[in-house]
Amino acid sequence: MNDTQNRVCPHCETVNRVSTEKLSDHPICGSCKKPLLTGEVLELKRKNFDLYIDKNDCPVLVDFWAPWCGPCRMMSPVIAEAAKALQTSVCVAKLNTEEEPELATRFGIRSIPTLMIFRNGKMLRQHSGAMSLSSLMQWIDSSLT
Repeated sequence: MNDTQNRVCPHCETVNRVSTEKLSDHPICGSCKKPLLTGEVLELKRKNFDLYIDKNDCPVLVDFWAPWCGPCRMMSPVIAEAAKALQTSVCVAKLNTEEEPELATRFGIRSIPTLMIFRNGKMLRQHSGAMSLSSLMQWIDSSLT
């Protein structure tokens, strides 16, 4: 029997059921026919945050950031590299705390950048402050094992 997982389409936000064996075969959305795994960082907003956190079976890494924050801007290419490297196993997203202060308050964000890993709708772990790509990958790995 094939193991499957739900993936939210980054284009039309339809929930798709995908065989885990097919994740490396560039699956497409059953609704909009666009790629489900883009290797790009998702932009989360209040209207789609819970959908991505609750409906994706893969872990979701969220970078809470703001455009005026120097360390956040330094983390941007690191987050982008992580999204490419992890596209079949982890959904990588960013949330602008300036545009979505309600979500920042909901999760008690007091400093940025703050990274959180969610699985099955629950926050597993968080980290405040910038880090290198190797440190980020190590942190993600240790958070998920």
